Parts: sequence; C-alpha cells; structure tokens
Amino acid sequence: MKQKALIISIRGTTLTKKERYLFLKERPWGVILFKRNLKSLEQIKNLTSKIKILTKNKKFPILIDEEGGSVSRLHDIIDNKISANLVGSLYKKDKILSLKILKHYISSLSKILFNLGININTIPVLDVLRYNTHKIIGNRSFSKDKKIVKILGIKTIQYLHLNKIAGVIKHIPGHGASVSDSHKSTPLVSLSSQKLNEIDFYPFKFSKAKFAMTAHILYSKLDNKNVATMSKKIIRDIIRKKIGFKGILISDDISMKALKFDLLTNAKKSLEAGCNLVLYCAGKTNDNFKLIKSLPYIDKFTTKKTSEFYKFLR
Repeated sequence: MKQKALIISIRGTTLTKKERYLFLKERPWGVILFKRNLKSLEQIKNLTSKIKILTKNKKFPILIDEEGGSVSRLHDIIDNKISANLVGSLYKKDKILSLKILKHYISSLSKILFNLGININTIPVLDVLRYNTHKIIGNRSFSKDKKIVKILGIKTIQYLHLNKIAGVIKHIPGHGASVSDSHKSTPLVSLSSQKLNEIDFYPFKFSKAKFAMTAHILYSKLDNKNVATMSKKIIRDIIRKKIGFKGILISDDISMKALKFDLLTNAKKSLEAGCNLVLYCAGKTNDNFKLIKSLPYIDKFTTKKTSEFYKFLR
C-alpha cells in the first residue's frame, strides 16, 4: 500500500483517537518517538505494537533519537551516558578497546530498541568538530579528527546492521562548521567547496547507511539562497554525487526555526529539492493531518529502498 513521504510525530504516551485514524487511514511512512512519548518499557511496547497493528505492518518504521550522553530520549528508562565523543576520545588512546566498547554498547542498545519495537536509531552524528562548533553538536560528535569520525561512523552503522537496527547518518553534508543552532536560527557556513570537501564531507562519503538526515544550513559557497535541505544543487551534486549517498534522504525536522517558510512550504520545498522523506517532530495533530493530506506519496526510489529496508529487518 502506498505511503506518504512523511515521518510524523505524536503528542503523548498513548494514541489519541485522531492519531489512531492517522495511522489507520492516512498512511504516513513512519513515526519518530520523543521523550514525551516514552514513560516505561511496557508502555513503549504497547505503543509501538498498537502502531504496527493499525498500519498492518509488523515492520513499520519507528524511529528514535537515542544518541546517548546529552541526547537520550530514553533517559528516564535506561542510564545511557555513553556519548559519541567519549568513544572518540578513547579511540585516540586505545583503538581496539574503543571498538570493543562501541560494539558492545551498540549491541546492548539495539537489543533494547528491538524489544521495544523500534527499528531505526538516528545515529551516528558524523559532524566534524571545530574549536568553535556550536554546543548543540558538542559531545554528540566523535572527534575533531575527520578520520576518527569516519571510522567510528562506519563501525556504528556496521554494528547497528549486525543487530538489524537501521542507522541514520547526520547531519549531511556536515554541521561541524556551524557556530549557531539550527533549532533556533539559520546557520551560515561560508567555507569553500574545497574546504568542505576536505573535512566536512569526508566522514559521509560512500556510507553504507540506509538513511541520512540533512543539515538545515546555508552553505553560501555552494548555494547562497537555500539551506541544504531545500537545495537541489547540494542534494544532487554534493550529497548524491560527490559524497555518493545511495540511501533514503530524510530532512531534519521541518518545524525547526532554521527554515523560514510555513510548515507545508518547508515540507514541499524539501521534497522538491530531492529529500525522499520529510520529518515532522512537534507532534501537533492538526499539523500532522495538514501535512499528510497535502504531501505526495513516496516515489519509486523510496518505495524500492523501503522494500530493501523491510527485508533487512528481522
């Protein structure tokens, strides 16, 4: 059955009548869960099970942003203090031990997510830190060393896939050079294409991740009018060709203040630029309906990649 090119979000720990209708009749591609949706292990299992029953899809895409450290949606349920930067710092001192810890951590976390009915974790962050990178990235990044970021990114995806959880590399083509928070304003990066290619693009190149999430950043030397999420040029020439990403491209949250249009325009411009799916995180029921009624069904490329994703899952 056809699905809309939209990942929705919900309001609370149980589905409202309108949200049940949304899953039953309107067919979003997936849903992302936040702390407001997560109360206990039993409650989360009941919620994800209900969603899969309503969609008649045991492998319905259910996402979470469980990075560890400062970004842990399951913070009140599990003690997840292992940040990417902690792993990156250890890697500089002891590569073998670092990879053992990362593998064990990803395996343990993936088992928890699988048991909760979640099949996509929006990790790893592949942004390369600078001395002035905004704190919104902070310890979410593995390192200031692009090679360490790339290696640990590859390993994170590998370990996720071993456990049949899909990862989402972000924020493509790179958020590390930004000195502002895209949740609050539009970041501007004025580095040359050559410098961006040398550092920021490097960790993302030829990733085997099934999904990538865009950066709401204006790279003025690449496209001085559109943030990457809404830039046909950046998506076509940089993300798809130069970086070589072959999977499903998801916009970052279209309700973030980095995007200057209304919600529906943000969504349409993202899809027109080349994003395969748009992500909406605010959880407002009326906005979910407005978006899903107005957005197109997923295209043939996304249908094919979604089918591959379903086959990949247990």
